[in-house]
Amino acid sequence: MRLFTAIDIPDEVREKLRSLTTELMPTAPLAWSPAANWHVTTKFIGDFSDGSAMEAALAAVRVPGFDVEIRGLGWYPNPHQPRVFFAGVAAPEELGDLHDQTDAVCGRLGVPRETKRYSPHLTLARIKIPVPLVEMRRVIGDLPTIDFGKFHVGSFWLYASRMGPEGSIYRRLKEFPLG
Repeated sequence: MRLFTAIDIPDEVREKLRSLTTELMPTAPLAWSPAANWHVTTKFIGDFSDGSAMEAALAAVRVPGFDVEIRGLGWYPNPHQPRVFFAGVAAPEELGDLHDQTDAVCGRLGVPRETKRYSPHLTLARIKIPVPLVEMRRVIGDLPTIDFGKFHVGSFWLYASRMGPEGSIYRRLKEFPLG
């Protein structure tokens, strides 16, 4: 099964982002992520068959809870040739520690370690083929705010992912408390 770990976002933040994407959707034909799928990935694990071993490994992660802000909008890998449209994640070093520890315990189970620097974000849409973004950029520039909310992270989740006819379908498997 295909696995990843992530932190969830609260409904208040999700609603602000849903309002934003509803406004932006008519401006560009992107592959918009369903609001139910929004999360902040802390580690992509990939295909892994032993769920109980993964759960036991993740239970060893020890990071204190922390606050996260969802603010700002951006493009990966860059604004000139974007492939992903995202909301930014501002967090203290504990989020990086969560990523590093998760990466380490997964590595002990044979999951490849990350080679790129961890860059937390919340994917709102994917750009599969180049499309005009002039109108979308204009609407974004006219927004009164690009701050979507602050919340406390007290746990992270192990998720399973499978492809469906409309894209990825995520299922929560187990919650791991922080602190």
